[in-house]
Amino acid sequence: MLIVNPHATSTTSLRRDVIARALASELDLTVVQTRYRGHAAHFAGEAAQDGYHLVLTLGGDGTVNEAVNGLLRAFPPEAGGPETRPALAALPGGSANVFTRALGMPADPVDATGRLLAALTGGGRRTIGVGLAQDRYFTINAGLGIDAEVVRAIEGLRADGQEASAGLYVWTAIRHFYGVTNRRQPALALELNGRPAASRLFFAIVSNAAPWTYLGSRPVNPSPEAGFGSGLDVFAVRTLGTLPTLGTLRHMFGVGPGRPRRRGGTGSKHILSLHDERELAFRATRPIAFQVDGEYVGEREHVTFRSVPGALRVIG
Repeated sequence: MLIVNPHATSTTSLRRDVIARALASELDLTVVQTRYRGHAAHFAGEAAQDGYHLVLTLGGDGTVNEAVNGLLRAFPPEAGGPETRPALAALPGGSANVFTRALGMPADPVDATGRLLAALTGGGRRTIGVGLAQDRYFTINAGLGIDAEVVRAIEGLRADGQEASAGLYVWTAIRHFYGVTNRRQPALALELNGRPAASRLFFAIVSNAAPWTYLGSRPVNPSPEAGFGSGLDVFAVRTLGTLPTLGTLRHMFGVGPGRPRRRGGTGSKHILSLHDERELAFRATRPIAFQVDGEYVGEREHVTFRSVPGALRVIG
């Protein structure tokens, strides 16, 4: 089953048709198009229940996230290994396409289709772990705070007809940093193994893979050691002062000396950094914006995160 998001930002109707025809020449293919938020999860769940061997997505990271949730809700990891559910193959169709890039796929969806078909015949399959935030699975990352506020604002701007671009994200982030985000009262506290581990945090990113996102072609990488084969990485910020934030951005763009990460590591006085955690939680003193794989999912005061190793078979 090929799940197509017809509103994906980097494809056209003609290119989607070319891709579907190329796949249908090699696969017994059913093509479906999403019409509303959550539709890809519905389709992926149906595919799993109906015995499909492979679910493909043509869209952005949000479409991938929905498909993953559909597959894992139909056949949960605790009910069986990755062979109990269809394999997943993602083709880039969004603005960032972090998941497909993390799997080494080309940025162009037509080129990626050719690579995918070669991988299908050449045995290019692997098993990856995912993250679970409360009841929502994620493949790349989830965030609490300013990054989710920016995602929420971008979704509103796109609903008004603006096209997502690197410039729009930068402008929106600057506007929120100086005019919207609460930079005086940190709301987040981290718990590890059910015990307080850190408090007075302004925002946090929990990563299952690297990078966090892309600004154009440049990776933004707060947790460069995060990967599909390890647990979850945490990157949290203790201050949103202008000068410390500039230092944080230098780190995220890989400028200047790096800091070693290890399980239980703490980063610097401005940054908390953890690697390969199996379970953790954040509590907030007020409702705080929350995003999962670049999709805004509301405000939360408590979120528990868990690493789910070996959950999916993917083509890449």
